[in-house]
Amino acid sequence: QVQLVESGGGLVQPGGSLRLSCATSGFTFSYYAMNWYRQAPGKQRELVATISFGGGSRNYADSVKGRFTISRDNAKNTVYLQMNSLKPEDTAVYYCYVGAFGSWGQGTQVTVSS
Repeated sequence: QVQLVESGGGLVQPGGSLRLSCATSGFTFSYYAMNWYRQAPGKQRELVATISFGGGSRNYADSVKGRFTISRDNAKNTVYLQMNSLKPEDTAVYYCYVGAFGSWGQGTQVTVSS
């Protein structure tokens, strides 16, 4: 059974940083690309970042390029999202997603506010 568990969200001031983690189980993590999505209130879920199975290829939404970094530790079956220079418009529930199984985590809330 594929399981994805996000953590690391919280309340942060504009300009601050957070590091999200997504711990996975139930599949061979190192074989699959991983994704982070987010959904703000009243908006559609959007793709934030993708990392290839080996970590050598990473892609980002234009809105987060230069501020967010996706990474993975295949030994720990975990994918990360380092978020720097956070803005109020980054406020959303953040989800990790493995497309090969169509599986989502429960999400972690990120709120950027002074």
